[in-house]
Amino acid sequence: MTATLADVAARAQVSPATVSRVLNGNYPVAAATRERVLRAVDELDYVLNGPASSLAAATSDLVGILVNDIADPFFGIMAGAAQSEIGGERGAREKLAVVCNTGGSPERELTYLTLLQRQRAAAVILTGGALEDPEHAAAVAAKLGRLAEAGTRVVLCGRPPVSWSVEGSGSGGGPVAATLTFDNRGGSQRLTEHLLALGHRRIGYIAGPEERTTTRHRLEGHRAALATAGVAPGPVVHGSYDRRSGYDATLELLRRDQELTAVVAANDTVALGACAALRDRGLAVPGDVSVAGFDDLPFSMDAVPALTTVRLPLYEAGARAGRLAMGKEPVPPGGIATVHGELMVRGSTGRARA
Repeated sequence: MTATLADVAARAQVSPATVSRVLNGNYPVAAATRERVLRAVDELDYVLNGPASSLAAATSDLVGILVNDIADPFFGIMAGAAQSEIGGERGAREKLAVVCNTGGSPERELTYLTLLQRQRAAAVILTGGALEDPEHAAAVAAKLGRLAEAGTRVVLCGRPPVSWSVEGSGSGGGPVAATLTFDNRGGSQRLTEHLLALGHRRIGYIAGPEERTTTRHRLEGHRAALATAGVAPGPVVHGSYDRRSGYDATLELLRRDQELTAVVAANDTVALGACAALRDRGLAVPGDVSVAGFDDLPFSMDAVPALTTVRLPLYEAGARAGRLAMGKEPVPPGGIATVHGELMVRGSTGRARA
């Protein structure tokens, strides 16, 4: 028997109006209440039919692109590239690409997936690192599995693979899932090896949020390079992927080790904050302290000095994700393709001071 909105309300012990607010995202709802409602939705496998125009087909003309922060160029570049591939070709039905900004909220991520399931989305693209929380990871995997079972193409771009059991998947017109995973470990290892080759042995590291897979993988690559060279790890400070975090973290690194000769930042935006903090302390980049970032965002080459970083082909990856979502490109072998970064050596890194 098909579950109704009233069934969800009863299971979650809330009113039907509250269920509607959670699913529509048009009214503030307490986090605990939202979690109860979404749990009830999953347990009952509740899917509200979308617009009447989509009822006759397995999927609608909607494609969802989930990002953590659309204001961050890392996500904006991928989303824009994916959207460029999603528009209908001449003679084909147009697709509507909707960018869903989660703000890094795991609850919002699940809510958007629920809404896209309700609307019978033709495809869903999830970008960026995943939250390292077993309960949330299981909830996301279950939600993606339901989307795939309903015929929605699921593409992960810059995320680790997600496993679920889907009947009838693969060839023959069934649902397709593909993962484009970034080689964050390898890129970070090469970046640190570059600094080691310049004679740096006192290297501080500004990491991203501890709960994100991207943070862990980049830090693991950094530490692997140090271990191979027999160099003791320097201080590590975690923070957000923004300029202010880079500024504050750099001051903390200098407080912990005044003899630092290099700082590796979680991304290019963080690296800009690090450069600003060093300048305000009267230290020259790279004369006193070298600084390196990650991603090679558009402003990195125009910074003064230009930023040494690891270039991830964000636009190319986003465009490929869009093609995979639209079935314009075959799924890679095993459903997974690794996107490698390229070390870009510029003026922000130099030989370690004597």
